[in-house]
Amino acid sequence: MVCKSLLKKTKILSIYILALFYIIIGFKHFTNVDFFLVIVPPYLPFPEFVVYLSGIFEIVLGLLIIPIKSRKYAAFGLILLLIAVFPANIYLYNSETAQNLYGIDKIDALIRLPFQMPLIIIAYWHSLNNSSIKLDLIAIFLFIPTIIYFLSLSV
Repeated sequence: MVCKSLLKKTKILSIYILALFYIIIGFKHFTNVDFFLVIVPPYLPFPEFVVYLSGIFEIVLGLLIIPIKSRKYAAFGLILLLIAVFPANIYLYNSETAQNLYGIDKIDALIRLPFQMPLIIIAYWHSLNNSSIKLDLIAIFLFIPTIIYFLSLSV
């Protein structure tokens, strides 16, 4: 049987790692605006505002997921944010121009698409004070390749 204490410690570690991840990526929305502008779908008005706003949300939610009192709300905020920014990944998949600017091909863009789902599942897992061992194991299993994948991206 898997030690519940070890799962809890792993969950806390994953919260801190993802919080740092969201905060860093959020700040990059301000320091590397052009990187994010490339994937803002053209049907959205005020693309720079969209980049800055999503960066603010990533920073704030990344900070708010750390304290236990705000974790549930931050996790659900992250779920909504991940859903809201998913059209950027779809646009990247459909736009040869965006792919060229990122230095990737259509297959790389396709591989990127499903990674939103593990992040959503992990955010949901983080929202729970007490999760089942089954969900703990699934989330940990998803966490490791997801983080490795995102660390491999050059932002």
